[in-house]
Amino acid sequence: MKTATAASDTAPSHKLTPGQRKAIIAGTVGNTVEWVDWALYSIFAAIIADVFFPKSDGAAALLSTLAVFAVGFVMRPVGAAVLGAYADRKGRKKGLTLTIGLMAGAGFLIAFTPGYDTIGLAAPAILLVARLIQGFSAGGEFGSSSAFLVESAASGRRAFAGSWQQVSVAGGVLIASLLGTVFTSLLGEDALHAWGWRVAFVVGGLLGLVGLWLRVSVEDTASFTETKAAGRAPRNPLVAMFREHPAAALRVAGITVAGTLTYYIWVNYLPTYANLTTGIPLEKALLSQTLCLVVFVVLLPFAGLLSDRLGRRPTMAGFAIGFVLLAWPMLHLLNDSFAVLFLVQLTGMLLILGYSANCAVIMAEQFPPEVRATGIALPYALAVALFGGTAPYVTTWMSDAGHADKLWLYVSGAALLSLVVYLTMPETKDKEFA
Repeated sequence: MKTATAASDTAPSHKLTPGQRKAIIAGTVGNTVEWVDWALYSIFAAIIADVFFPKSDGAAALLSTLAVFAVGFVMRPVGAAVLGAYADRKGRKKGLTLTIGLMAGAGFLIAFTPGYDTIGLAAPAILLVARLIQGFSAGGEFGSSSAFLVESAASGRRAFAGSWQQVSVAGGVLIASLLGTVFTSLLGEDALHAWGWRVAFVVGGLLGLVGLWLRVSVEDTASFTETKAAGRAPRNPLVAMFREHPAAALRVAGITVAGTLTYYIWVNYLPTYANLTTGIPLEKALLSQTLCLVVFVVLLPFAGLLSDRLGRRPTMAGFAIGFVLLAWPMLHLLNDSFAVLFLVQLTGMLLILGYSANCAVIMAEQFPPEVRATGIALPYALAVALFGGTAPYVTTWMSDAGHADKLWLYVSGAALLSLVVYLTMPETKDKEFA
């Protein structure tokens, strides 16, 4: 009888309490609206290039815009180190409140900054500052929101809860894509360039204020409050993470490589890439992105449930193997057909489910609560800066240099690297989690 009771006590719980549901909803909605402004930049990259840079060389202006996009990623490790440590010391709630305020403020700055024709070199300089702020915010956001969501979950639903972090990221991209689709479809080219894209950024900033209000209203996680009450919180989480958990930090970086590269190519940049390389109209490419994102967002929690059932390793390995085998045929199929673009984008995003449903939970499971936000945020941000932030620039440069047909090697190589990590990492599905 005692054995049965003990087994029952240690069995993972698969039911979320009302408080856990509320925390997951608040975390998801807040994270969603934060990522709208971040995604709007890549969606309107061609217009931003025309507004903020000299018009004498269109290709150079676009590359400059994408370089600013990449520079925003350079700040992500800085934000991860500073804001991740802040969330480990002061709490997930305070960390998340700070990140969303920074993101919304930078979005408003982009929306209201005059263009190059009006203020000259000050325009790209202000744009650069705004993206640096957004990169700093995004660097801290992933670690804090991942820790918050996974710590808010029942023990047998950690991947399900963590998947909502990526639901919220994709939801933010989806809202941005919808805004892009609406504005490019309803406005003429002159109106879109003159003021339409700015209104989209204002809407994103206002949504950020809504997310800020939601985050202020939620309670912090039991993992953090218990760690703080027990006096286990380190004075310097960054040093403690590197000193006590170096292997876990390296594992997080390796987990991220293929996921961030394929995510930013397939989810963020593929419409612009297809428009540049095949000539398909941007509004059609954005419509394909929007439809695929709807499917992706709907299926993400189910992919999380699958991970909770089968484990982290097999579901992540399936994602990587898929891109190793299919990157070449998918990218070589692209032409000016909407149906072909939709098929390619949807296939890639279905594969990415294996990464996106797992990334928050598998990273959270590597660390104890006292360094969890920092441990997730910094290695992840470093990998994202190296592979995600440079992806649009590299793909555009390859296309401009006549090497677009070699892009599959870039994608497959990253997938192969991460596959080695997935197959050799320990399975953490049933790991005890504080």
